[in-house]
Amino acid sequence: MYWPLRLQPGTDLRRALEAAVAQRGCEAAFVLGGIGSLGEAQLRLAGADVTLVLPGPLEVLTLSGSVGAKGSHLHASLSDAQGRVLGGHLGYGCGVRTTAEVLLALLPGWRFTREPDAATGYDELVARWQGAPPPAVQG
Repeated sequence: MYWPLRLQPGTDLRRALEAAVAQRGCEAAFVLGGIGSLGEAQLRLAGADVTLVLPGPLEVLTLSGSVGAKGSHLHASLSDAQGRVLGGHLGYGCGVRTTAEVLLALLPGWRFTREPDAATGYDELVARWQGAPPPAVQG
C-alpha cells in the first residue's frame, strides 16, 4: 500500500515518518522517495561516529530508507544555498522548513527491527513476517 505524505513546517522529518507509519498500525515501511526543504539537518557521513549539524536552508534532493517499529535507517542527499551537496544517514532534528513530500510503501504483515550483526558491528535490518507464511513470489 502506497501513502503519499506531506509534512508541515517545523516537523521533525524522521520522527514524523516513524509516527505516520505507527499511526497506520504498521511496523514496516520503505521510503520510496522524498523531496522538500529543511531548516537544519542532522547527517552522519559514511563511516563517521559523529553527526554533523548542517544549518539551513537546505533542499532535500533525495530521501530513501526503511522505517520500522524499532528504528529507522534513512539516507538523504541535501543541497545548501550554494548548491553544494552532501549525503548520509539522516538523524533526528531535521526540521521541515517549508514542506516535505514523501512517498511511503507500507508493508502490512511485516515487522522491521534493527538487531546487532556480528559481521558489520552495527544494528542491521531484520524483516520478519508475522502470521501466516507470506505469499509466494511469482516470476
